[in-house]
Amino acid sequence: MAVSFDLFGTLVDADRPADPASAVAAELDARSVPVPDDWDRAYRERHIDAPDGAEVPLPAHVSAALASRGVDAPGNAARRAVVAAFDPEVRTRDGAVEAVAAASEREPVAVLSNCAVPQLARKALIRSDLDRETFDAIVTSVASGWRKPDSRAFETCADRLGVPVSELVHVGDDSLTDAGIEDAGGTAVLVSETPLGAFPDWLEGRR
Repeated sequence: MAVSFDLFGTLVDADRPADPASAVAAELDARSVPVPDDWDRAYRERHIDAPDGAEVPLPAHVSAALASRGVDAPGNAARRAVVAAFDPEVRTRDGAVEAVAAASEREPVAVLSNCAVPQLARKALIRSDLDRETFDAIVTSVASGWRKPDSRAFETCADRLGVPVSELVHVGDDSLTDAGIEDAGGTAVLVSETPLGAFPDWLEGRR
């Protein structure tokens, strides 16, 4: 058996920009990238066709949104702007440290997070009370290419942990995304039903 944990909303709470389009625009402007007059609209339009279940990295989306208005972001300006715009304060959720510790005592453990922003998940872990070295793998949608509830997201995580997906227990807060592991053959534990503080006992009952 192996255990994966959703990150945002499960292990940590992280402040996000109230208006992501404006936050990205400010960081683009700081890097001398012209921001289109209708940026708010461009940001919300779909610019990249991706297969069902695939993640579109936010820097790629921003670059495509700028290009749709005839603006070129030189070098990696779009990526740097996105990373700077999503620079959150992080709070570790109650029971998170203990839940991860209980799982890691006997099982391979991973973070499995839907996150379109490069570096954000690792940054959040560093700023939390969690020990990043506890995790055997950190799997994000921006790196793997697949978003939960797509089965390929869970399969990628299971592969990184060296188990079939049928032996993966995924802990999360979202019944629409995290519970998707059940369609892939694994086991979902939703914190609305089994809070993190109760997860060590739940895990012990499975052994």
